[in-house]
Amino acid sequence: MEKNRYIYPAIFDYAEDGISVEFPDLPGCLTFGGTNEEALAMAKEAMALHLYGMAENNVSIPAPSKATDIKTESNQVVVLVEVWMPPFRNATYNS
Repeated sequence: MEKNRYIYPAIFDYAEDGISVEFPDLPGCLTFGGTNEEALAMAKEAMALHLYGMAENNVSIPAPSKATDIKTESNQVVVLVEVWMPPFRNATYNS
């Protein structure tokens, strides 16, 4: 069953050219931003799109990992990313 609200941990990887974002629980869900604000906005959009695609393709959506279980390197931090799916579903369905 699809939920309306999802929260997943993301790894924000800081480099000289910006911040890359990956979701350990959602392989292939990757994005990038130049600032923290942009990276977070892009992460929310990428995650919503990824989850929407999984639901449309009847792929089971995994439970999120605990943020404390995710190992990071010195230039990385774990950020919890939350998406509220109804507006995204409506925008995607109606486009």
